[in-house]
Amino acid sequence: MPPDLAVPAPTAGTAAIPAHWRPALGWLALGWVALIGLFAADWAAMLDQWWNSSTYNHILLIPPILGWLVWLRWPELLKLAPQAWWPALVLVGAALLVWVAGAFAGFNLLRQAGAVALLPALALLLLGPRVGAGLAFPLGYSLFLVPFGDELVPPLQMITAEITIALVQLSGIPARIEGVFIDTPVGLFIVAEACSGVKFLIAMVALGVLVCNVCFRSWKRRAGFMALCIAAPILANGVRAWGTIYAAQYVGVEKAAGIDHIIYGWVFFAVVIAAVLGLSWKHFDRAIDDPMIDAKAIAAHPLLTRLAARPAAPLLVLAGALVLAVAGQGWARAAEALAAPLPARIDLPLVPGWTRVDYAPRVWWEPRAAGADHRLLGRYRDGRGRTVDVFYALYASQTDGKEAGAYGEGALRPDSGWVWHSAGGSVAGAKTDWLRAGTDVNRLAHTYYRTGDLLAGSNVRLKLANIADRLLLRPRPTMLLIVSAEQTGDQDAAAALASFHQSTGDPGEWMDRIAQLR
Repeated sequence: MPPDLAVPAPTAGTAAIPAHWRPALGWLALGWVALIGLFAADWAAMLDQWWNSSTYNHILLIPPILGWLVWLRWPELLKLAPQAWWPALVLVGAALLVWVAGAFAGFNLLRQAGAVALLPALALLLLGPRVGAGLAFPLGYSLFLVPFGDELVPPLQMITAEITIALVQLSGIPARIEGVFIDTPVGLFIVAEACSGVKFLIAMVALGVLVCNVCFRSWKRRAGFMALCIAAPILANGVRAWGTIYAAQYVGVEKAAGIDHIIYGWVFFAVVIAAVLGLSWKHFDRAIDDPMIDAKAIAAHPLLTRLAARPAAPLLVLAGALVLAVAGQGWARAAEALAAPLPARIDLPLVPGWTRVDYAPRVWWEPRAAGADHRLLGRYRDGRGRTVDVFYALYASQTDGKEAGAYGEGALRPDSGWVWHSAGGSVAGAKTDWLRAGTDVNRLAHTYYRTGDLLAGSNVRLKLANIADRLLLRPRPTMLLIVSAEQTGDQDAAAALASFHQSTGDPGEWMDRIAQLR
């Protein structure tokens, strides 16, 4: 055993922290408190989501789970000697770059991921590679503190709808599907965002990763269990949706919905968990008294021994990490202060062959661009009576609360009475969506994002372009254009939009002209 690891083995049930661990844990506690304080806004936003969003309520269990995981490893960890390790400053810098990228793009998921990743990076910095190896799983599992999963909602809606319609038809109920709408003899059912099952999927993934580590040793069994943890909540959610529709055929829509509200929650999730664990427990291959880590093997590992040959003074590396954190925040603040010059007034331009008319939709539709500096909403009509609605938003910068592509921004405004129906056809440079209000009002929307030379319907591409501008401290405006048309008996929405695009020309150049950049 290397000399720096020749420490007294702890006695069973030791409650006191050994002397060789106390300084390292003190420095780590100090560093974590400092980092949480520096990034308090991000931690407050995450806590708000954990507490107030049912999708992320399960994250409230992650901190005690992390403590339990460390406790399982504690007897073996005490056989190792923590040491400050300066190469981990690279990981601290990488976590800060993730946070800075999120701050630059106004992308909270990246900001929060960076803020969380700083904690395990600092643990590795102050405890060293050997202790870091012993804590590898808890440190990695801490990333489940980041609330993620909203981006999975649209595909999960479609998957749930396809499973549901297959089961409905298999059970002999005549039905047809349009996107996420399922029409049956007793009524029209919608696989809404709340019915996508995303909350159960991400919670099940978190549980599955935990069980894989605690209950399995074989990687093949771990892979099989994770596949079951992903498939089971998706399939079960489809079965639940089918059950609601099936029951509605006999007891009515209101009673079926009431039954669904009773079973659809954590009770439903508990049943799925019980089923998955019941199918899997016989295959658990880790004995209950197996140590979670082997300190002797960690101490003798040649790579870890080479890495541990780069110790450092704890105060110096902690100071270096905090300097990096303050510098990253300063860089972000400098970028947030950037604002592109904008005209005092903008207007929707004339379009050849089209005339501006009063905006009078059958069901009121107004996209959301909460942080925009300018917004326009208007309607055009051509000589054939076809109408197209145009929404345009202009931003001097993209910062927190002013993101063109943030959740709830754009064509589908939450709680507006409109719901997402399905993806529209392929249109170059645009994201296309069919939206529906009620049972018979359909609208096709083409969404474009613009900054610099970028024209895209992808929020990810917009974020990357915004990040590049911030990295170079380059102020450029961001634009959002949504061109939309209602589907009626007298108008084909796709044809109306195609004709309008032909009249306006290149959408990017048209957006630039509205912003008076050309």
